[in-house]
Amino acid sequence: MTPEGVNVAHPDKLFIGGRWVPAHSGRMIDLISPNTEQVVGRVAEADETDMDAAVAAARAAFDHGPWPTTPPAERIAAFRRMVAHLETRVPELAKAWTAQMGGLASFAGPMHGGSVMALGQIAGFAEHFEFVERRPSMAADTALIAYEPVGVVAAIAPWNGPFGIMANKVAYALLTGCTVIMKPSPETPLEAFIIAEAAEAAGIPAGVVNLVTGHRDASDHLVCNEGVDKVSFTGSTVAGKRIASVCGSRMARCTLELGGKSAAIVRDDFPIEAAAKMLTGTITMMSGQVCAMLSRVIVPRHRHDELAEAIAAEMKQVRIGHSDDPEAQLGPVAMKRQLERIEMYIEEGRQTADLVTGGGRPAHLNRGYFIEPTLFANVKNESRIAQEEIFGPVLSLIPVEDEEDAIRTANASAYGLNGSVLTTDADAAYRIARRVRTGGFGQNGLRMDFGLPFGGFKQSGIGREGGPEGLFPYLEMKTILIDGMPSTL
Repeated sequence: MTPEGVNVAHPDKLFIGGRWVPAHSGRMIDLISPNTEQVVGRVAEADETDMDAAVAAARAAFDHGPWPTTPPAERIAAFRRMVAHLETRVPELAKAWTAQMGGLASFAGPMHGGSVMALGQIAGFAEHFEFVERRPSMAADTALIAYEPVGVVAAIAPWNGPFGIMANKVAYALLTGCTVIMKPSPETPLEAFIIAEAAEAAGIPAGVVNLVTGHRDASDHLVCNEGVDKVSFTGSTVAGKRIASVCGSRMARCTLELGGKSAAIVRDDFPIEAAAKMLTGTITMMSGQVCAMLSRVIVPRHRHDELAEAIAAEMKQVRIGHSDDPEAQLGPVAMKRQLERIEMYIEEGRQTADLVTGGGRPAHLNRGYFIEPTLFANVKNESRIAQEEIFGPVLSLIPVEDEEDAIRTANASAYGLNGSVLTTDADAAYRIARRVRTGGFGQNGLRMDFGLPFGGFKQSGIGREGGPEGLFPYLEMKTILIDGMPSTL
């Protein structure tokens, strides 16, 4: 069973070793619509036995199969066939995202079309990458640096951007010669099924791409399997810490893209009305469920009340509706537990800050996981709503004395994923960007380019994804010192 318009051939099976096979557990995972709270699909549920089978298949394909030693040009050609297949399925990917996660249909098409285009860009990075390069050496006539695949990769993606995040992990793994086990979120697994079908259609060798869909215990079992050489994880900091500890215990590699509590600093030169429109449009994007979301607004104290009033006015105009409503500007959050989490933080905020607008469920929607865009003012930066990732359309307005205080406040966080400054002065934007401890920073809003490195400082993660630099976490470097140049590299 799959949502209307999503044509997955084998939702009741797993993809292991090049075959669609029944799950060992015999169980299914229900997919719940955030709009209606009704079941819209079911997929097979993998257990520990299935996880081990997927690792064994990926291990065999890496240790004994042709993929790791296939010339890069051939790997790139095979991957481009996958991309061509995915291009034909953008409408399905969009419908899957809307049905499972509640993302707005008006945004789903461009989002997934852009994600597929980005895969072609990643293939281009691999085409220009020197997998073997010569270096000068005092120890040998010929010194070569060979970049070799790290091995079997467990790719674990979250529910908010399930296609783009998983597809990027698979792209970098395949293009470097790794084999991969996809473990999507149990709330949004359909995109990974489509990626598996694309690998099958492209003729990727058996065992190179595998798919297992399971809950937390089975996922933890996958991470703990010693046949996994690297874990690429995007998700919560709590889960990331667990993965880091497991990988550290056996020196497995890991890339972790984790949470954030990113700040937008509003300078005196930026107009209040423009700031209010920008910040409201940002916090309602994907219902606030973006790791790099600008959820803290740091503003000079003398502008605080005026900005709070302007943001509240903008938030009250936001149209809340079902994901397939072309007029909707804010859809539901992804699941019941997420809605309950947001409501818990809103209640916490009522005790420690001023609730300016929002904070409740929309009166006109009595079913679905909907919450009003919410603004808190006079927020203390040390409070929970300013320090912890809410992952919903909740904005905290924090007053400060001056620019120095603003930078100090922005940095007073366990996270360091993203940031912004709202200013018309590019020199000031650069100066502040260099002082804020985050992996990304943009002038005038939430700005990200996944063709460039993406990742965080501090508890926002380890390593980078995106850009040509995204190839390195999937590679090991080998130094070769020999007495002459080999005839072939």
